[in-house]
Amino acid sequence: MSQQVLNVAVREKIGKGVCRKLRKAGQIPGVVYGKGMESVAVTLNPKELSVAIAGEGGQNNLLTLKGFDAIDGATVIVSALDRDCLKGNPLHVDFHKISMTEKLRVTVPLSLMGTAAGVKAGGLLDALMHEVEVECLPGVIPENIEVSITSLEIGGTLHVSDLAVPEGVKILNDPKSTVVTILGKPVVEEAPAA
Repeated sequence: MSQQVLNVAVREKIGKGVCRKLRKAGQIPGVVYGKGMESVAVTLNPKELSVAIAGEGGQNNLLTLKGFDAIDGATVIVSALDRDCLKGNPLHVDFHKISMTEKLRVTVPLSLMGTAAGVKAGGLLDALMHEVEVECLPGVIPENIEVSITSLEIGGTLHVSDLAVPEGVKILNDPKSTVVTILGKPVVEEAPAA
């Protein structure tokens, strides 16, 4: 898992009006919180944030904060990121300060690998899950979980219990939940000859 350095600055004032002014000035507001600390209101550059969470790990990337004494060098993870619904620009970010020795829960995307045999035979792929919740140490958070679907025939199904995860990673979703299934085309009965 990659770890980026992110520069932040403490902000003294909080509230909607202050946050709007920050966004107009090209900054975004955020907050840093965690076990054993008081929450700290911060500001940061949206471009730096986008670079820090770019790539396959996305919001699960581990970040090191720089910029002020209270949490300088702290390892954090993005716990919430609010975006503009039209433009997709970040509006507000919450950082969760973590310990590298304590397990945490995160959502990890699923990546379907290959083309199912059932799809080649005329079936339809129905992906019912696109991500799963996992529990693990921060250093072993997978960027994604690969799901091989090449052997799935029409009517075939993969469940959460069929997923292969790295050592030290536990999937928290119901093991019986369906991840992907191959639907068959309806059989058209021919009318009997007269």
